[in-house]
Amino acid sequence: METFRSILSAAVQGSASDIHLKIGTPIIFRINRKLVVVDGPLPTEEWMNKVMDVIVPRHLKQNLQVEHECDFSYFMPEVGRFRTNCFYQRGQPCLAMRFVKTLVPSFEELGLLPVLKQIAESPRGILLLAGSTGCGKSTTLAAMIEHINANSRKHIITLEDPIEYVFEDNQSVIEQREIGLDTPSFSDGLRYVLRQDPDVIMIGEMRDAVSFFAAMSAADTGHLVLSTLHTTNASQSVGRILDFFKPEEREQIRRQLAATLQAVVCQRMVPTIAGGMTPALEIMINSGTVRKLIEDNRLEKLPAAIETGGEEGMLNFNQSLFQLVKDGKVSQKDALAKATNAQALEMNFQGIFLTEGKRILG
Repeated sequence: METFRSILSAAVQGSASDIHLKIGTPIIFRINRKLVVVDGPLPTEEWMNKVMDVIVPRHLKQNLQVEHECDFSYFMPEVGRFRTNCFYQRGQPCLAMRFVKTLVPSFEELGLLPVLKQIAESPRGILLLAGSTGCGKSTTLAAMIEHINANSRKHIITLEDPIEYVFEDNQSVIEQREIGLDTPSFSDGLRYVLRQDPDVIMIGEMRDAVSFFAAMSAADTGHLVLSTLHTTNASQSVGRILDFFKPEEREQIRRQLAATLQAVVCQRMVPTIAGGMTPALEIMINSGTVRKLIEDNRLEKLPAAIETGGEEGMLNFNQSLFQLVKDGKVSQKDALAKATNAQALEMNFQGIFLTEGKRILG
């Protein structure tokens, strides 16, 4: 395991976000979103099997044998914590590991807007962090939980698969439950969570109708529920949620969602001029306008509501990217590559602003 320790240590010291180990091929690190080949001995099948035998938790070993893949959190003393996925390709074991920083970054370190602190302080409702894989949803979610922990006396329960950031009680009391270790499944954990006297519930990911219905039920009874969702923009998230349910259920669910949704925050990571990464944010607050559009099933008008909702803390990706360029954080080229409407953003850079939102909303 000394070689394995050396690999993980080198990854942390080299600021790698991810490590990829595959039999017979070079070790790969992902640094600043780019794959980098690492000099060193090629992993052998015998070595990989020994590593997996040590790091895979006992309760997941049978699952790995049957399903040939599993997720868990692995902690190596004096090195760090890694979100780990074991899987097979061509009948051979592979490892994909993501380094999880021990200290939860602050809003300022992450480049997040102050309005997210206000959203995190909501007394009740559903708050969703959306975006593609690897866009920093989990880190932003952790920053929000830590903000609540540092500033409010709350009872916080998390359901995660696996646990990534480890929180220490500050003003709040936090219990972190890992799927497969502390509870059999998200549905089982959610079934009992309201009996555990929570104020805030964090669900690692919304995966199905069962988990989202449980989240709405919790929000209905005065709890704040935070979770993540895989969508490319904030307005699309409402349709994605409805897709979890059968067609005959969607009318009721849509109206219940309109009453319980607090906000949707969607992220896209953009390269900075300084050489790092920063999030561009799209924020949809459940204002009176947004609530009415969801209730009336006019979801196609949600982008217009976001565009014109600046006074209520909303903004779309183009507005966020324009501000990042104006602040000198990212280049116009990189901003255009991440824009929802690159043509409109390019016109903004030329001083031309065509606001369609008010006309669309009527």
